[in-house]
Amino acid sequence: MTGQPEPDSPVRRIGHLVAPGYVAGDDPSAATRGLSAALLRYRVMAYIVGTGLLILVLVGVPLQYGATIPQVAEIVGPIHGFLYIVYLLASVDLARRARFTLLQMAAMIGAGFLPFLAFIIEHQVGKRVALLIADRAAEAPNQAG
Repeated sequence: MTGQPEPDSPVRRIGHLVAPGYVAGDDPSAATRGLSAALLRYRVMAYIVGTGLLILVLVGVPLQYGATIPQVAEIVGPIHGFLYIVYLLASVDLARRARFTLLQMAAMIGAGFLPFLAFIIEHQVGKRVALLIADRAAEAPNQAG
């Protein structure tokens, strides 16, 4: 008994539906597919949150304090706050799937606080995960045989 669910058990089927890539199966590419999807979710949210933060900091705040026009900051601020929570979940999901260190995960999470940093960190994370996916794809034929 290895502690793993049986290959065709309901636990494994539900696990693949809920979190592909977390539950090891007979298909060695399942973890890579889950990682690719997590990377895509992270990248989309990084661009959205980074752009929202730039609009807030470069347009909304100057208008609010320089021209006493608070509407842009009042609208963009809460939207950025909500989307940052979604970005946070996508970051933690990717960091867990890619087995990032706590420092790497903290850099991903902190990127939503500083303008332009989301784009820089997203680029670095994208390269790191692409290498990880390539390594896993190279290992898959060795594991199958």
